[in-house]
Amino acid sequence: MRTGHSIVREGLIAGFLGATAVAVWFFVVDLIGGRPLFTPNVLGEGLLSVFGRSPEPRALNIIGYTIFHYAAFTLVGMLAVVLVHAGERIPSVLAGSMILFVAIELGFYGLVALLQQTVLGNFAWYQILAGNLLAALLMGTYLWRSHPAMREGLVRALEGTAE
Repeated sequence: MRTGHSIVREGLIAGFLGATAVAVWFFVVDLIGGRPLFTPNVLGEGLLSVFGRSPEPRALNIIGYTIFHYAAFTLVGMLAVVLVHAGERIPSVLAGSMILFVAIELGFYGLVALLQQTVLGNFAWYQILAGNLLAALLMGTYLWRSHPAMREGLVRALEGTAE
């Protein structure tokens, strides 16, 4: 780790930005649909059912899912920071990370399409896409601004002039 750049601190900030973006997006979507907190409740039911729990009271579903949601985004944020730090030393890591990001996103939407037949039946794929893109934009902007050296390395990697 470098002075001023902590994987944990930066990962927490990036993860919080992404998780909050998705949470606010679905809160607005749910309000417009006349069903406040519908999304975290349904996702909480699905998450708790993975652990063999029957549907819990609405508040427990929402709290359980929210904890999971923020923890997952924090881990993703930390992974992104590790990749950015590595990419500052080895620019080709940044180009590979972009390819990995696109592949993971495509896989995620495939999973959403499969789950729409069962657990996620009421969710429109484009709402999930919008929430994910918003989260990626906020997390990416934060990392881009906090790592100015990454810009030059990414340009070099994409041009094929990286070491």
